[in-house]
Parts: sequence; structure tokens; C-alpha cells
Amino acid sequence: MDEPTFKQLQQLYRLSHLLTNIFLKPVTLVRIDRRNGDLVILSGEEIDVSVDKQGNVSYDQTGFQNDE
Repeated sequence: MDEPTFKQLQQLYRLSHLLTNIFLKPVTLVRIDRRNGDLVILSGEEIDVSVDKQGNVSYDQTGFQNDE
């Protein structure tokens, strides 16, 4: 089983809070992509978030922006 890095876990916590408390979307799936080691988070039907091993976050949804 692939394990997330510490930076991925930090982002998972931050993003889970953001998605469930701010955007009011359930987190429906959390997986490690075995092809590249990215942590993948699916939330609701329209939000797909990837966190690479260094903790960099990318979003795949129109209108959902990373404001860091």
C-alpha cells in the first residue's frame, strides 16, 4: 500500500476542512494515484483535487481557485 507524505497529509487535512466546512461538499474519495504518487481527493460530483508529494495542490474544476 502506498503511503502519503507528511506534506500530503497536511494538505489533506486543510482541504478536507475547506471542502466540508466552507464549500459544504462531502469528501467522497481519497486515494494515492499509483502512477505518480499524487494524493487524489474527490469531493461532491464536480471537485477533483490532486496533491503531489511536495504538497503542491492542483484543482480540476472551473471556478474553483487556489488562493494561496
